[in-house]
Amino acid sequence: MTVSHTLDRAAGSAQSELASSLSRRRFLRTAAATGGGLMLSLRLPLAGRAAAAADGDDFVPNAFIRIGADGQVVLTMPYVEMGQGTYTSIPMLIAEELEVDLSQVRLEHAPPDEKRYGNPLLGGLQATGNSNAVRASWQPLRQAGATARTMLIAAAAQRWKVDTASCRAQSGEVLHVPTTRRLKYGELAADAVRIPIPDKVALKRPEDFKLIGTPAKRLDTPAKVNGTAVYGIDVRPSGVKIATLAQSPVFGGRVKSVDDTAARAVKGVRQIVQLDDAVAVVADHMGAAKKGLAALVIEWDDGPHAKLTTKDIVDELEQATLNPGAVAQTIGDAPSAMARAATRVEAIYQVPFLAHATMEPMNCTAHVRPDGCEIWAGTQAMARAQAAAAKTAGLPLDKVVVHNHLIGGGFGRRLDVDGVVRAVQIAQHVDGPVKVVWTREEDIQHDMYRPYWFDRLSAGLNDKGMPVAWSHRFAGSSVLARWAPPFFNIGLDPDTTEGAIDLVYGLPNMHVEYVRVEPPGVPTAFWRSVGPSHTVFVVESFIDELAAAAKQDPVAYRLALLDKTPRAKGALALVAEKAGWGQSLPERVGRGVSLQFVFATYMALIAEVEVSKDGAVRVRRVVCAVDCGVVVNPDTVQAQIQSAIIFGITAALHGQITLRNGRVEQGNFDSYQMLRIDEAPVIDVHIVQSSEPPGGMGECGTSAIVPAVANAIFAATGKRLRKMPVDATALRQPA
Repeated sequence: MTVSHTLDRAAGSAQSELASSLSRRRFLRTAAATGGGLMLSLRLPLAGRAAAAADGDDFVPNAFIRIGADGQVVLTMPYVEMGQGTYTSIPMLIAEELEVDLSQVRLEHAPPDEKRYGNPLLGGLQATGNSNAVRASWQPLRQAGATARTMLIAAAAQRWKVDTASCRAQSGEVLHVPTTRRLKYGELAADAVRIPIPDKVALKRPEDFKLIGTPAKRLDTPAKVNGTAVYGIDVRPSGVKIATLAQSPVFGGRVKSVDDTAARAVKGVRQIVQLDDAVAVVADHMGAAKKGLAALVIEWDDGPHAKLTTKDIVDELEQATLNPGAVAQTIGDAPSAMARAATRVEAIYQVPFLAHATMEPMNCTAHVRPDGCEIWAGTQAMARAQAAAAKTAGLPLDKVVVHNHLIGGGFGRRLDVDGVVRAVQIAQHVDGPVKVVWTREEDIQHDMYRPYWFDRLSAGLNDKGMPVAWSHRFAGSSVLARWAPPFFNIGLDPDTTEGAIDLVYGLPNMHVEYVRVEPPGVPTAFWRSVGPSHTVFVVESFIDELAAAAKQDPVAYRLALLDKTPRAKGALALVAEKAGWGQSLPERVGRGVSLQFVFATYMALIAEVEVSKDGAVRVRRVVCAVDCGVVVNPDTVQAQIQSAIIFGITAALHGQITLRNGRVEQGNFDSYQMLRIDEAPVIDVHIVQSSEPPGGMGECGTSAIVPAVANAIFAATGKRLRKMPVDATALRQPA
């Protein structure tokens, strides 16, 4: 079945440019520094040209291939690995077109340099996020591999004095087919440097792929299994001290006074560092640092947010939704259609603040000297980390060296660099390197949170129960307005509205508004699936409400609205078949469905949920059908979906950050609970075969699972949950 593929608005124009405008002048070729090698630098267009215009260059390099005389293929990796498989999937693109085994590709991490390594789908920012590393690499890295292959073949043909058509590349060699002569890439690298860069190269046809689409083993797994993998928290430069800290328990508070007498008496404690809003204990090891911290007597000035509560924030959001906001999308005339509707359905939805609670807590090692600064960290935004360190230390950018490492969970948390700033602030008072490690309590109580959202929806149905009008107004924080201000225009940003606009459903009259409201004092940030973690829950729950109001089956109701989106329709039909939709279930067990198109991927998901008589919810089984375009590594796709679903179920059943007296009430995994291994459901993943460009995979499952669970609870109990997380008391069966 031939269907169309539409990229999300934020990435669409850049993706099209990548696919259509690669040309000969976007390559640089130089001799490798090691001598006798070939280095190809692929130059890519940026979605925004401000950085390039600054030095008069229309394009900046962001991906490199280097082939040395030893035949080793080195990829300079502009993205980071935080468990999502980037260090395997992206090398697969190079290896496929270059005709080498995946094991022949070695990675070197790109240094902080947005002009050279900016992500073209993030406006040139050097960052790993938005589920777009493979999307951004799909065309250019295959192009780079194919160009290198073509030049190596030409070098071999020139040496043999034969037609290039009689030669082909395979397994890291060039073969002359008629005579079976062979030359390894390493033997040809020096000659290839002198080959003219071809104007055009042919990319392999999908039917000729040998590696793309296969379940390749993760390249980073052996080191993680044998313990040689180095995460940010593992680094130990010579002479390093360990520090931990206490920050003001109220956002915006300050240190009033500190009595550190008892702390200094703790064996191993070397130094107490007092900042405006935090106190750190520097010691020989973490045990001493924690004991010293516990011994501190700190008096805080709580500042202007000392009385802040969650209710204060919710009341402000609720009030904001009574007023018009920035118009995100209008189709037809929703008010007129609403007035003529046979039935009107209204609802209010809310989702809470959420913490990231990554398994590796926030940490950064810093060494500040008068003439320079060196930091070691796992960060999703290297250039931003370098800039923050330079600003904090009062140094020029080129005096700051950043060492990036594997990340033990990012989920968007490490797109922010507050941890780097803290480490540099403390290191400025320490002679030598200091590793600053946040305790779990500091990590949760001083996170940067997924925003709280408040939504008002209304829909008008015709006499057959089908929607003729849709109105949606929501209020909450805009993370992009802070993190990347140019993306926030006319009161809108693409992250906030994704999943609320451009729906897969054929709605003839639709009006969506967003009201930006920043919570007083509470920092907000990207959280796995970001905008869609809110919008998909609201939209898919409300669609289910409309199906219930129309007394129609939720899957059939959705299918009737999908004639113009065949890929969505195909995914929904597949998941319904695989999940056994419509088959009988025991009492208080229900199935719930959700459907979405976010991160350029179509996903349909069905959750099977059991609700006990005391209101406890158990997700028994999840079935997912995903159409994410061409699949590079199906094992990675499956693992990403499984991980994201677990992450989302945790949020649905347990996740919320609440405030009382300006303080976050949750502090560790006892009060900010994670899904336990014995609670994990069976997860079945079905991948739709597609020839469309790849979509994003890291976050889709998180946004899809929450409404599926809520809708399953309704199917099991008849009770509609419009606020997350699940309230077990509301689901208890009367005695």
